[in-house]
Amino acid sequence: MPLTPPPHGSARSSVELNERIRGLWLRAGGRLSAEQRREYEQLVTEWAAAVREEMVRAA
Repeated sequence: MPLTPPPHGSARSSVELNERIRGLWLRAGGRLSAEQRREYEQLVTEWAAAVREEMVRAA
């Protein structure tokens, strides 16, 4: 399932994104197709941004 970036100001939390990443790997059985690889890369990029944002808010 292709992902679209969330609207500005409604980003998903790092916890939710981590759960989606784990679920993707579980569904894929440890081997990602080209489409799943794109989804994974998008999720990881969004996860990293969420972690940074959460750190800024915590500071």
